[in-house]
Amino acid sequence: MSFGILFDSTRCIACGGCSAACKEQNALPLPVEEQPTAYTWTVVQRRAGANVRRMCMHCLSPTCVSVCPVGAMRKSPQGPVTYDADRCIGCRYCIMACPFGVPKYQWDRPVPVVGKCVMCASRIREGQAPACAAVCPTGATIFGEREVLVREARARMSREPSRYVDRIYGLDEAGGTSVLMLAGVPFDQLGLPDHLPEEPLPLLTWRVLSHVPDFVPVAAAFLYGVHWITKRREYVRLVDGGEPVEPPSGATPGAGGGHGAEGGRR
Repeated sequence: MSFGILFDSTRCIACGGCSAACKEQNALPLPVEEQPTAYTWTVVQRRAGANVRRMCMHCLSPTCVSVCPVGAMRKSPQGPVTYDADRCIGCRYCIMACPFGVPKYQWDRPVPVVGKCVMCASRIREGQAPACAAVCPTGATIFGEREVLVREARARMSREPSRYVDRIYGLDEAGGTSVLMLAGVPFDQLGLPDHLPEEPLPLLTWRVLSHVPDFVPVAAAFLYGVHWITKRREYVRLVDGGEPVEPPSGATPGAGGGHGAEGGRR
């Protein structure tokens, strides 16, 4: 059973309860910053006359998970994309790969880790809603099964079509996300990435990699051979001139057509 969050921008009053609850639940230091950082995992911003939450979108097929070489990022069957700091090696591939620019790095710590919303995965496992949804006083942020949230979003748009743009953000973006959004203004005006492909981004990456020609390893070996021959010729030239030099890697002094180190000194 996959859960998610529905955020309705038209109902958000920017009370800051979601940000404060996130800080408390995850033992994050104050203050609440204006932008998401490694220490502030969700914020409410004012854009185009509307309020919008910025947080991890918890993609159904997360690119951050696909690029993590050590499994520090994982997609839970229940919906959250979680992060294990003990596994992280600090490569920051997740930061570069995320289409929503979510994961942030603790640049100010000697041993930094990545910080991002994990949708209160521990609370979900215990049958509770994420902290942000639990404290929202207006129903702007609600929690539930993703399919149920999609139906609720469509019902709200059907009841009040003039209140919303005809789009559920996150329904198809980058293969779909566990965080869905409704708004009364176009989502690009809210600072959210627009025109993302509907296919999961890891799938697109695999398609590119699967078309890399098989001769690439052979070409690499050929280029290394050219490099070795060039270095070998340089070595022979210097030896013939009587200069003491180190042979190129893999070469044996005296193996170049009679031009050994001793031959160069005669």
